[in-house]
Amino acid sequence: MRLNELRKDYLLDRWVVIATRRKRRPTDFVKSKTSGEKRKICPFCPGNENMTPPAILVYIRKNGKLIKKRDSDSSRHSDWLVRCIPNLYPAFTWLPKEEIEEKSITDFKSLPAIGHHEVIIESPNHDEHPSVASINQLKLVIEAYIDRFRDLSSKKYVKYVSIFRNHGPEAGASLSHAHTQIIAMPMMPRIVKEELEKAKAHQSKTGECIFCSVIKKEKESDRFIWENESFMVFAPWASTHPFEFWIFPKRHQPTISSMNTREIWDLAVTMRRCFGGLRNLLNDPPYNFGFHMVPDNSFHWHLEVYPRLSIWAGFEKSTGVFINVFSPEEAASNLRKALAKEP
Repeated sequence: MRLNELRKDYLLDRWVVIATRRKRRPTDFVKSKTSGEKRKICPFCPGNENMTPPAILVYIRKNGKLIKKRDSDSSRHSDWLVRCIPNLYPAFTWLPKEEIEEKSITDFKSLPAIGHHEVIIESPNHDEHPSVASINQLKLVIEAYIDRFRDLSSKKYVKYVSIFRNHGPEAGASLSHAHTQIIAMPMMPRIVKEELEKAKAHQSKTGECIFCSVIKKEKESDRFIWENESFMVFAPWASTHPFEFWIFPKRHQPTISSMNTREIWDLAVTMRRCFGGLRNLLNDPPYNFGFHMVPDNSFHWHLEVYPRLSIWAGFEKSTGVFINVFSPEEAASNLRKALAKEP
């Protein structure tokens, strides 16, 4: 009798149970979609710009040229391609230093949640998600990620910029219009901090990037999914989610701001193919994705994608050990076939 397997993450002190004895088929994860739901007025759709705060960044095409602008308090730009707005319900908020209320607690550590919380509206078209978007539109979205990352990470009080996406209500998306969120915060989150520490230690010891080593090994493994000239996609060794996959640039670079024009295009192609394959394989499942990036040369940025196909219950929440009922090798095999069918 074959036992389930415990696997440790490449860098993190995190263990995952690959529970193949609870074997399931890809079709077991497919949920039927409800139809006939009446769409409410969407504040992100064209014509409703006054329902949102003034845009921090607007992409407009005029006479064949891409122009970058901002809204004013009294007016909003129309005929936009991409908009970036402050989140109406922010987790982190910027205030002038003199308005910050100092808080002193003797026994417990506390910091003011200073920062920024923004929303990138990815397209004027409500349903133009990465799985069906044009490559040109995805390229604009990625350029907006870079513009906002550069601006936010340049601020002295910002220690980390998180770019993430929630797709579907089960994944935490409160609005169905295609959008990404950005949070700039005054501290580095635990997972990325641990990755950076391990990457620095490995580089100091070997002179090499640990992520570059992982890419080389995974390219020859059963977990390899797809690649183009600039990017590689694979299911991670210790996947915490069924059908989890990671996207890595082949060229060593710490953040997305290091990408050149060709790499931006290739990332758009990679995202379109990956999310299109995921959509067709699992009937457009809910998912989260998040960029991991630190402006430190020992770090290698990447995009982690987590389909929300299982529920973390008492064991996972109380131990920090995760149970994945679908092995990354089987997930990669199914995703390889699905991506091969994408145009």
